[in-house]
Amino acid sequence: MIAVRRSGPFALLGLAAGVVLAPLATRPAVAQSPAPKIHDEAAPPTHYVPGASFDTSAIDPTADPCQDFYKFACGKFAANHPIPADQSGVDQFYVLYNVNNQELSGILDKFKEPSPNRTASEQKIGDYYAACLNTKLIDEKGLAPIQPLLAEIDRSGKTGLAYLTGELQRIGVNAFFGFGQQQDFKDATKQVATFDQGGLGLPERDYYTRTGDKDKQIRDQYVDHIAKMLVLAGVTPEKAATDAKNILTFETKLAVASMTNTERRDPVAVYHPQTLAEFESSVAPMNVKPFFEAIHAPSALPGPLGPNSIINANPKFFPAAIAAVMQADTETLHAYLKYQVLTTFAGQLPHAIDAENFHFYGTVLNGQPEQRSRDKRCAQMVDNSLGEALGQVYVSQYFAGDSKPKTLEMVHDIEAAMDKDIDTLEWMSPATRVKAKDKLHAVADKIGYPDHWRDYSKLAVSPTDALGNTEHGTAFENDRQLDKIGKPVDKLEWGMTPPTVNAYYNPSMNDINFPAGILQPVFFDPRADLAVNYGHAGAVIGHELTHGFDDQGAQFDGAGNLQDWWTADDKKNFETRTGCLVNEYGAFTAVGEGKDAVKVNGKLTLGENTADNGGLLLAYMAYLARAQKQGIDITKKIDGYTGPQRFYIAFAQNWCENPRPEQVRAQVLTDPHSPDHFRANGAIVNQPAFGTAFGCKKNSPMTPDKNCRVW
Repeated sequence: MIAVRRSGPFALLGLAAGVVLAPLATRPAVAQSPAPKIHDEAAPPTHYVPGASFDTSAIDPTADPCQDFYKFACGKFAANHPIPADQSGVDQFYVLYNVNNQELSGILDKFKEPSPNRTASEQKIGDYYAACLNTKLIDEKGLAPIQPLLAEIDRSGKTGLAYLTGELQRIGVNAFFGFGQQQDFKDATKQVATFDQGGLGLPERDYYTRTGDKDKQIRDQYVDHIAKMLVLAGVTPEKAATDAKNILTFETKLAVASMTNTERRDPVAVYHPQTLAEFESSVAPMNVKPFFEAIHAPSALPGPLGPNSIINANPKFFPAAIAAVMQADTETLHAYLKYQVLTTFAGQLPHAIDAENFHFYGTVLNGQPEQRSRDKRCAQMVDNSLGEALGQVYVSQYFAGDSKPKTLEMVHDIEAAMDKDIDTLEWMSPATRVKAKDKLHAVADKIGYPDHWRDYSKLAVSPTDALGNTEHGTAFENDRQLDKIGKPVDKLEWGMTPPTVNAYYNPSMNDINFPAGILQPVFFDPRADLAVNYGHAGAVIGHELTHGFDDQGAQFDGAGNLQDWWTADDKKNFETRTGCLVNEYGAFTAVGEGKDAVKVNGKLTLGENTADNGGLLLAYMAYLARAQKQGIDITKKIDGYTGPQRFYIAFAQNWCENPRPEQVRAQVLTDPHSPDHFRANGAIVNQPAFGTAFGCKKNSPMTPDKNCRVW
């Protein structure tokens, strides 16, 4: 992926929380927010001039581009873009996201009122939006809509937990573990069932295990938050305080058994085929049949080991999780499940619950003082549940004309640049080079929107039932995903909705995907200067293409199968070069000083850093080739800068940011993307043409004698 801050690698997909895709199913270009319970987007409006070069107002002309290129290209961005109270930070993705969100709200406003002229899709997106906006009705209903679920939890004993867990996961509640479908890593033509770790309320496992003062403080605040949520659901303060402490203890056991985010980057580490009988023995005395029935899994689970087999992403997790459940008293398990229900549906429950949920996940974890306005949040909720119905209208209004063919031309230019670049890699043997090219030539390009729109005719939507719409939408997506098990893979399917301001690479599909939402100004403008488009959108395209050849993607072949196509020497050479990036980025201090300093995790961010570096190099090669074809004089200055200078400025301005320190800290601890400042300078120092473009002396900070080069 590129890197928009949302809530985890699958939140962008708008999928049910209970539906676990392959851990590497998508590689989005933009960083995700670590907060798992809120969608933190939007940004102040920007005034973009169609066909403009780049953001000249962000440039700090007093800064030396050879000393700190980010400061030069983005030095005035923060002053021009103060952080609104309803955001954890501002960057270029937020700026565009806010514009897109306003456009989506405008579309939805047209359809929220009943009208016989609405199409079936317009009725669904309009009614969903109207129900979400009606906070007065939500408050009047109180806990009544959620009460049946809470009562069912109270009635359940441990013997009934399997069925109850399936029911809850089907509507998106993160209970105990994860279950879903994925393409089989070893046979990408098959779609198989997968079990995975899950069940945590904090962003990831290390929030439970780190021993620093800040981490202890966050755990104390988490316990306090859980207690407040339970009180709002009718639990006495004394019991809520006890339950909250017990929930943390229980979740800590799940966390200790979980893999770290860094460990999960290795596709081999999360691929463990098992027969269903083997899996059942590891979760005894849990009976999985009631769980399958409740979550609407297929009656047969054809998998990698034949009939009735699955993928277990973390075999060590499940015995420990079952032991934790068996050791916990029933009251703790009930409280844990109630909290998971409340936090999952907080946005569709009375204001007090919604506000408390935001306070912890938005303010405590990400430093965001205020929650976004209801219309912005509701537009995103419609996109999550009915993304292709909403996206169809969005595309017709905002991605027409020659945007798609011009983007495809840029994609083909960058793919041609990689083809040429592979021939120049002195560290790669001819045998591996042939297979690398075979994979490159097999990459599928998806631009803007799907060829076939999703059918939502079976999804019921009410104009007066916000909670029910969310439950039904999540269950609909759960059932759609699980129905894929054992069926042919749909190569035309998209994992992001058309309005999404992001992009991704899927190793099992071997495709690169660019939704219409990101192919908008400032990232792409068909009327803009060639250098700027290739620096903005071209670098994004190159980023996604390079993901097919980063330390994860390089383990998959052109057919999308997890298969080693490298010679031993080439693999060693490749790992030496990626190790250089690990060390480079691992030396960056992202936030804090002294003992409170938090450095970038070079191993966690390796894939994204590799993609940033390789993608920028490919985009520059493609820009030069396209300029030559069109007879463009790259030395001609526009806004005072040559073509190569405008290219690099545009790239760096992809990453102009103004973040809150809490958000940066949370990102560094959980996210595979480096903070924006380091994404700009970290890639620039490794670009062979940058020094010439800006006349930098040898061994200046931006043109060091020794640098890193993978692709």
